[in-house]
Amino acid sequence: MPTSPTLQRDDVTRPLPTAPGRRDRLRVAARERVRDAVAGASRGRLAGLALLAGVLLAVLCAVLVGGLNPAGGLTLAVFAVATWAWVATDLDDTAVALAAALVLAVTGVLPVEDLFGTLGSDVVWLLVAAFVVGVAAAGSGLADRAAGWLLARARTPRTLFQLTTLALVATTFMVPSTSGRAALALPVFLALARVLADRPQLVRGLALLVPTVVLLSAVGSLLGAGAHLVTSAVLTEATGEGVSFLRWALLGLPLALVSSHTAAELVLRQTVDRAERRTPLHVPAERLAAEVGTPRRLRPEERRVLVLLGVVVTLWCTEALHGLSPALVALGAALVVTAPGVTGTTLSEALARVPWSLLLFLAATLALGSALVDSGAAAALAGLALGGPVTGSPVAFLAVVVAVSTAAHLVIASRTARSAVLVPLVVALAPVAGVDPVAAALASTAAAGFCHTLPASAKPVAVFAGIEGAPTYGPRELRRLSAVLGPLTAVLVLVFALVVWPLLGLPHSS
Repeated sequence: MPTSPTLQRDDVTRPLPTAPGRRDRLRVAARERVRDAVAGASRGRLAGLALLAGVLLAVLCAVLVGGLNPAGGLTLAVFAVATWAWVATDLDDTAVALAAALVLAVTGVLPVEDLFGTLGSDVVWLLVAAFVVGVAAAGSGLADRAAGWLLARARTPRTLFQLTTLALVATTFMVPSTSGRAALALPVFLALARVLADRPQLVRGLALLVPTVVLLSAVGSLLGAGAHLVTSAVLTEATGEGVSFLRWALLGLPLALVSSHTAAELVLRQTVDRAERRTPLHVPAERLAAEVGTPRRLRPEERRVLVLLGVVVTLWCTEALHGLSPALVALGAALVVTAPGVTGTTLSEALARVPWSLLLFLAATLALGSALVDSGAAAALAGLALGGPVTGSPVAFLAVVVAVSTAAHLVIASRTARSAVLVPLVVALAPVAGVDPVAAALASTAAAGFCHTLPASAKPVAVFAGIEGAPTYGPRELRRLSAVLGPLTAVLVLVFALVVWPLLGLPHSS
């Protein structure tokens, strides 16, 4: 009778060889994907460094041979390094902008008083005061009530999407930040998601609709995004005249309405099938109000905020009559809305929610824009473009500006950083191409508002992509939307710049 083999200690402790299972194969594949991604990122950074080295070499040659003054050459070099840092590194955007401004100030290109003076500019004060008013207005519940009132009147999915779009466009004049407007809309969306829990296609479509409209509709107001204030400041520095609140609304609001409502129809068709679109809809006002937490009647603080916002917008639009700057009006409104007994929000509470990093970034980019103009760097870039095929045709120039600005979000995530990079160059090149600098700057800023391709392209997109407990979208849906919405946005901006804005008093040619 054969004897059983004796098990040694090593035989017990040594794991038996097994065929790789599905989990092991997935783990190996994931490691390979990570390795490939790291290698791709390394190659991308090396390519970026090579491009940066080429730009710096070109700047050096321009200083030594081409007659560019040293201050202009240094400004272009610092600007190129800052742009590379925004595009190719994970460094904080604000830190990069401050470092660039600091280098220019230390080297004497940018006067120290100009660097620190940007923090005291009326643009920064306007944004601070507008944020305070926006915080108090959001806390009053007025926006939730207005959204609920509109949405309760929706009888079809299409009407629901279009009324949601209209409500979001209106918030452009209330909250001076796309991220703030997304945060303001989030509770209303979650309430709708609960009410429409049995219709997940509609909920998913609304999740994609909100950030899409928040980003596209920002162009309707001077305070819709910090990038708009950068654009106005650059125009003031370069031409001596910025864009007033009323003029920006006159030019930007029609574009905001057309692009937002067009995007709403596109989102509806891509996320909701035909049968669901034809199914009637009823959103009970009482249930929606209960979900959001607003009582049936207007509260006293809501009435006060409503009156105050009406007064503020009226004063902004009639600046030519009374002579009060928008910053002074906003500062007065901030003090009133945070006074005891008005809304319940104190000034210290509102200031604690002001995005100071954004304000520092804005101040630093204003300083960089000033240095580009004053040092002659912007004029040098314009000189390089003399005689080029694009700058020889106003229409071709605007088409290139719009196309580049639309695609810029793929490399520069920050909307304000995109304007800080593009607008000074566009304003400098516009006269060479025979284009009005204001028209070129507005076209670039409007086109740069498209940033929907990836969840990381904009904060509102990331916020609604990461919602838990409700159907939402992923990268696939964003790519599908962007494939149509990107070109469509560029065409709309170009049509407005060439056809609509001239009818409203802004010719595209100089």
